[in-house]
Amino acid sequence: MIKKYILVFLVSMVPLIELRGSVPIGLSSLLGDPIPLLPLYILCIIGNMLPVPIIFFFARKILIWGSNKKWIGKFFRFCIEKGEKGGKKLQETAGPGLYFALFLFVGIPLPGTGAWTGTLAASFLDMDFKKSTLAVMAGVVLAGIIMGLASAGVFGAIGAIFS
Repeated sequence: MIKKYILVFLVSMVPLIELRGSVPIGLSSLLGDPIPLLPLYILCIIGNMLPVPIIFFFARKILIWGSNKKWIGKFFRFCIEKGEKGGKKLQETAGPGLYFALFLFVGIPLPGTGAWTGTLAASFLDMDFKKSTLAVMAGVVLAGIIMGLASAGVFGAIGAIFS
């Protein structure tokens, strides 16, 4: 059972997968019994939030450093351009509700959204660390709730009722 806890924790730290992938794994019968809901969410949220300060303070610096390197420069420049473009678009669209937009961006589990991408965007926009971390954490909690409901089949049941 400890293997499953470790797997869920580590998967929740992986970019693009994050909590969105670790919650279904924790609720499944993969590697034993499902993890109880409250410990699962705590584990997934901690795992998903652990990289956030590192991303916020260092990711942009590493991308800028690597942007003129031979082998990685093209990819790093792509990441910088994507982050700046996405950040500016988010800022223009959200206006004064930027932190709420960040919360929704992280919280609605779509491909390419999540704590990693949201934190990187907050870093590119020079947003306040404390406020953006709270918005990202609230988004991670919302994503966890949505993924838990989806894993339990709630959305399928609702669809069956109304179709």
